[in-house]
Amino acid sequence: MTATLSLDDETAPTATTRWHPSAAALVALGGFIVFAILVLTKATALLEPDDYAYRASIVALSHGHILLTNAQYEALNRQLAASGGQGILQWHHLASGKWISEKNPGYPFFAVLFYVLGLLRVTPLFYGALACVGLFAGTKAWLGKWAGTYAVWLYCFSGAAVTFAWRATMPSFTDASLIAAGFGALLWAMLSQDASARRRLMTGLLGFLALEAAVFIRYTNVIELLVALAGVLAFAKSVQLPWRTIGVWVGSVVLFALVVLAFDQWAYGRATSTGYSPGEITFSLSALWPNLKTMPKQLTTSMPFWVLAGVACVLIVIRLVRSRSSTPVDEQRRVVARRDAMVALVLAVGWLGLWFLYLTYTWTVNQGGAGHGIGPGGAPGAGPGGGATVHVIRFYLPALGLIALLGAWLLVRIGRIVPWVLLGALVLAAVLSFHSMASSGSIGGGPNGGFPGGGALHPPIGSTTHLRLPGGFHGPGGAGAPPTGAGFGPPPSSSSSAG
Repeated sequence: MTATLSLDDETAPTATTRWHPSAAALVALGGFIVFAILVLTKATALLEPDDYAYRASIVALSHGHILLTNAQYEALNRQLAASGGQGILQWHHLASGKWISEKNPGYPFFAVLFYVLGLLRVTPLFYGALACVGLFAGTKAWLGKWAGTYAVWLYCFSGAAVTFAWRATMPSFTDASLIAAGFGALLWAMLSQDASARRRLMTGLLGFLALEAAVFIRYTNVIELLVALAGVLAFAKSVQLPWRTIGVWVGSVVLFALVVLAFDQWAYGRATSTGYSPGEITFSLSALWPNLKTMPKQLTTSMPFWVLAGVACVLIVIRLVRSRSSTPVDEQRRVVARRDAMVALVLAVGWLGLWFLYLTYTWTVNQGGAGHGIGPGGAPGAGPGGGATVHVIRFYLPALGLIALLGAWLLVRIGRIVPWVLLGALVLAAVLSFHSMASSGSIGGGPNGGFPGGGALHPPIGSTTHLRLPGGFHGPGGAGAPPTGAGFGPPPSSSSSAG
């Protein structure tokens, strides 16, 4: 079996047209189903303080609260602690006397409905399904339908994707999925010039709404939103995008920015504030080299297909240069090479821009495998291996969909068999990486990961336990009574689900 890589063959994206038209979609769907089964068949665990912070936010929001009074905070803290492990971690006491999570409050808004229905573990999978739809449609418009299938499989099967889809109390896979869905939708809207103007407008608007939602979950995702907006403005003319469409998309971004500023003003007292104390989250070029010494290994073990995306970027540049210097001029090849370079430029800037930002993140210098140091909040550095990896790679996860799109470009150009051999290897690596990271203890040293209950907590997320707090919280057992189960869950009227 030999692989043939062609930089000139413009028919590569449609080389598998002999297959049944629905086969690509069915194989993509099959990949997502396998992914979901892999995620749901392992018992849940809370691995670090962030899990506890988001858990408390989701429970509070299920009762209509973003801010908690001191009495509500103390009662919720006692009840969550009684359910196993820690109570509330990483919440901020405001000058008003109320409490709010340090974390961007966005994720609980996207998870609370699933929690109330007893389906919290389905939250990342739901948004992952949106990502797969967006990636399939966008990549198909760019490279052909089987490229869409490749993009879906690449997106789903890495240790990073499976691990964070498994961690329903963490937002990392959800915001990555919203970004993937957003870029996929925008890619379709930009390249589908034969579609109606209204359809392009609405699809692109949904793409921007997805990207805006990802920013609401984690503010540093603004990099991806700005890159997408810049790409639209830079290439709107070449793809014949109507001015009305551009105006609606830009207006959506402006309105979103105003909403976020207003929310922060209400929640934190200042439009430019977050729950973190000044200086708690820091980025510095001095952290670049220490992170470069440890992070590439962590990223390669947890999401190895980034190597395929890197190779694709290099080959796309080579192909563009060759198309310009060819004699006689092959206009069709030049057009396709320019189109690929245009798309790849936007994807690569979004991917590498986010990764570069977090390569300057000072916290990961102490956590990224060296096994030394104290991070913010007093958490000792994690040791090497899966235990360290699971705590540091989440910052790089939002670029997952962009990397999958670039990787799909390469796979459509190396034949019909070799891509599936590579994908099979990636699936195996994903399973091994997932079980390594999911079996690690909580962040920090010691038998319980640095705080009581951290390493052994496996709460049955999705149980029927309900919490009651003063000031509007309700449920069985009276005010301040501990929950009756070992976990936390929706109101008793809700149905229990996969846990």
